[in-house]
Amino acid sequence: MKLGTLKDGTRDGRLVVVKRDNSVYATADGIAKSMQEALDNWDEAEPKLQELFEKLEAGEVDGEPVDVNDFHSPLPRAYEWIDGSAYINHIVLVRKARDAEPPETLETDPLVYQGGSGHFLAPTEDIPLPNPEWGLDFEAEIAVVMGDTPRGVSKEEAGEHVKLLMLVNDNTFRNLIPGELAKSFGFFQSKPATTFSPFAVTPDELGDKWDGGRVNLPLETDYNGEFFGDPEAGPEMHFSFFDLIQHVTKTRSFTAGTILGSGTVSNEDQSKGSSCLSEKRMLEKIETGEFKTPYMQVGDTVKIEMKDEEGNNIFGTIQQKVVDAS
Repeated sequence: MKLGTLKDGTRDGRLVVVKRDNSVYATADGIAKSMQEALDNWDEAEPKLQELFEKLEAGEVDGEPVDVNDFHSPLPRAYEWIDGSAYINHIVLVRKARDAEPPETLETDPLVYQGGSGHFLAPTEDIPLPNPEWGLDFEAEIAVVMGDTPRGVSKEEAGEHVKLLMLVNDNTFRNLIPGELAKSFGFFQSKPATTFSPFAVTPDELGDKWDGGRVNLPLETDYNGEFFGDPEAGPEMHFSFFDLIQHVTKTRSFTAGTILGSGTVSNEDQSKGSSCLSEKRMLEKIETGEFKTPYMQVGDTVKIEMKDEEGNNIFGTIQQKVVDAS
């Protein structure tokens, strides 16, 4: 099942069901007004939404044409947005980029931070850049949306709490990070509003590509209209989503609608490219002794999407442009 949220002038938008080929949608009126309302009442809402989805697929209900510009992030705001860093190669490279050592527990204890969740950017919304000196970077990721999740969930139990998956552009001001972390109190100003894909899907839509809490498909990023990377999201995800859920629920529970990110998708194979500028810059420095690629500037564009083996665009496309916000 594929879901989305139409912009309708309200904070949480209007829930719709989207045809698998992203061509048309049907409103979920009478089932749930918003994505959050559906997640709050998932046991009741999910079978009704699934029935509507199947009717839309079969042509038994009329659909409206999809214009991705009419869509917000599936959850325009969320109770919590937690981002992990599950790809070891990414951690090593970005730490090198800021002359920091990886933690000793790199392979045994996941890295997570809690981001701002009161306002997300729509999938085609411009990325504001107040100051180019801050070092704006994109980060292509995958995220899961959790249902009500109790404290103390094991990784063996975690799968039942994953309700939806979507893609992420975790916008970051790289040059603000070192000063913030030097205070030993975590990210804040270095993490502006995050962007999510126009559509969220239930895990069954991925078939056997959803396996053990990992998505075994490449995540594609284009930068300024050119290929930037398509690393495989599954094999080098050191901590699966199930591992991450076990980690974050160690001391507290989470409400339905909590979003949990994978961190920047990254492979050791450099032919697969990268999912952020910081990795590319670090590889340049290793090879040449200096950074060559600048961080994002006004007018730059980024496109993020994931396709299945038949070429179907599973989550729709994140397509954004950087604009002057000075």
